[in-house]
Amino acid sequence: MTLSTDLSARSVATGPAGRAMAQPMDSTLLEGLLEHLSMERRASTAYFALALWFAERELRGFAAYLHAEAATEQAHAAQLAEYLIARGQTVLLQEIPAPRQIWTSPEEAFTAIFEMETDVTTSLQQLYAMAERAGDVRTTVVLDPMVQQQINAEDEAAHLLGRVRFARNEPAPLLILDAQLAEDAAKATAA
Repeated sequence: MTLSTDLSARSVATGPAGRAMAQPMDSTLLEGLLEHLSMERRASTAYFALALWFAERELRGFAAYLHAEAATEQAHAAQLAEYLIARGQTVLLQEIPAPRQIWTSPEEAFTAIFEMETDVTTSLQQLYAMAERAGDVRTTVVLDPMVQQQINAEDEAAHLLGRVRFARNEPAPLLILDAQLAEDAAKATAA
């Protein structure tokens, strides 16, 4: 046999879309990753709705912070989708329901944010455990930085919730916090 005959006799595994893949993905893990991708997209729309709510109340710093968070969550969804494609999978997007758009106070809004971030953290931790059980090192390597970023996001949400609670819905402290968030957003945009 010649080298060309040896190569043509080999079969390369392909995913549902026909893309070559080095390692098949456990179906339960795949389902979990697709659900997490939807969760990131829902978080993005939730942050966008929150940004609008704060903007309607003339709290532009909060709105800018929340717009940036919406973009970050969308980027996380895109990162997962790109990973799934790289693994030979087909990414089927699920319908995203309209997010909640009415809150009674900034504290209620930030309580919802903190709860959303802890849900995302839990989802990532469950995915990591699923990947380990499946022996899918490729996925654990991809999830490692995501888990760390999510822990940081959860910490930031807890911090902001604490500051909003401390302000007790009083205009002056909320405006100071709003100004700080606006300044941080301006620095991030300039960087």
